[in-house]
Amino acid sequence: MNKDTGNINSDTRRRELILIADDELISRELLGNMLGDEYNVVFASNGSEALEKMEQYKDELSLVLLDLVMPNLSGTEVLKIKSENPEIQHIPVIVMTSDEMAEVECLNLGASDFITKPYPRLEVMLARIRRTIELYEDTLTIKSTERDKFTELYNRSYFNRYIGEMDRFNPDTRMDAVVISFYKFHILSERFGQELADKVLKSMSSHLRDEVHAMGGIICRKDLDGFLIYMPHGNDYERLLKTAGDAIDGIPEVADGHIRLRLGVYACVDKSLAIDRRFERARLALDWNPNNMTGSIEVYDASIHEKELFNEQLIDDFDAAIKEKQFIVYYQPKYNIKGEKDFLASAEALVRWIHPKYGMVSPGAFIPVFESNGLIHRLDIYVWTETARQIKEWKEKLGFTVPVSVNVSRVDMYDPNLISMFREILKENGLTTEELILEITESSYTKDSNQIIETVTDLRSLGFKVEMDDFGTGYSSLSMLSAMPIDALKLDMQFVRSAFGEKRDTRMIEIIIDIAAYLSVPVIAEGVETKEQLEALREIGCDVVQGYYFSKPIPAKDFEQFLKERKA
Repeated sequence: MNKDTGNINSDTRRRELILIADDELISRELLGNMLGDEYNVVFASNGSEALEKMEQYKDELSLVLLDLVMPNLSGTEVLKIKSENPEIQHIPVIVMTSDEMAEVECLNLGASDFITKPYPRLEVMLARIRRTIELYEDTLTIKSTERDKFTELYNRSYFNRYIGEMDRFNPDTRMDAVVISFYKFHILSERFGQELADKVLKSMSSHLRDEVHAMGGIICRKDLDGFLIYMPHGNDYERLLKTAGDAIDGIPEVADGHIRLRLGVYACVDKSLAIDRRFERARLALDWNPNNMTGSIEVYDASIHEKELFNEQLIDDFDAAIKEKQFIVYYQPKYNIKGEKDFLASAEALVRWIHPKYGMVSPGAFIPVFESNGLIHRLDIYVWTETARQIKEWKEKLGFTVPVSVNVSRVDMYDPNLISMFREILKENGLTTEELILEITESSYTKDSNQIIETVTDLRSLGFKVEMDDFGTGYSSLSMLSAMPIDALKLDMQFVRSAFGEKRDTRMIEIIIDIAAYLSVPVIAEGVETKEQLEALREIGCDVVQGYYFSKPIPAKDFEQFLKERKA
């Protein structure tokens, strides 16, 4: 090695690299000879040159030995400048000086250690240098594992660990948990390609990291669709949304509203709660107002907390409700309106919960809760079983029955035992596939459509009729619809309400009826409440209706009267 130029021989390139910054040639050569057997060495003769060498070798340097008294820039000035440069501030520095009073100042400026002149024994010098480098390399290893490599933000494990440290050292500081969510971010890669989606994510990560750090917080990536932030209470969250928006605006291809941002806040967190629970509350704030899908800031409050406690109670009570048959199956009649006289064609099974504490609990309260945690599958099986048992009872008592449709949730479609389960239910009750209709929502088809279509095809091959429920809410294309195995389209009730609202415009329903005609399947309209609606739907070609005009959902004993009238 030529020690004055700092050129490194190829045979020693794998050893750690040390920069010796000292204005005295004798000191540089002395240290170079002491360290040259174990390390690669480069030199600087003044403060400016030392900074230049740090930037030149920023990715290779393992240590800087820095003299304090140098021309051009002193060692303390070098430390100050280095600490403000993010490209080199990570490099450890051992300060060398005869001024022992400077030790505290240097350590405060970021020095890792302090060696006084004249130099101690060689073994002591090497031990301190080796230990400093080992600590530095350990730190690099930790940093390489604590960061998400793609965004360079903390991964979730280290994020949670640092939150714990922040709480431990600042127990009285009020903190907020924040979730930033991108609505349908996955569409970005599908429309514009993965490379552009990656560019957007990196841009937002960089902008938000700097902003969050300036606010005294920390940030991590949340899966594919957002970020988690932990920061002191009282920060400007509009500023955070603007920062993320500015990062997007800098990329022309997606600047025009392709990404919709929302922010949920759990303010002044309860630090006794688990960390994941705090961010769950911030996310719940977003879920609480699902219709506001862009540019909104939602805050977790007492009403959401009460709702959360209520939902938790429902989950806790679920097992007892199944065991004690608190869930009651109601039936709503469906009437065929195509002939000269309307007649009972079938019914839909709808679950109700008679809770021992809360009384009648609305399905709108418990169904979403059970859908979110997977309990809906057990509830569906319960409803299928109870419905089949009731159909069997009507057949034995009246000598006939009408088909009854049951809802099949998307999560049910992933059960490998689904088909054998339906076979067993039919066998136990002596029913045929003509007597049990399956309703599957349109949104189920449009998510993981291939697997869903394969399962539905298998069910239809056994003879089951399958109705696509809530049609119009899942954004199916016509080409997708033509490939879907269905036996009927069931209009979402919002279409009926909209069609007969203030504008009184039935064109959307007419379009859906045309689609059904193209597919050669009937249309079922739910939510029909008046004779005017009934007659209008009849006129434009609707096949079957259900709704309060004929009957609200009713218990089995009351629905039996509809069967007796049909039989008569």
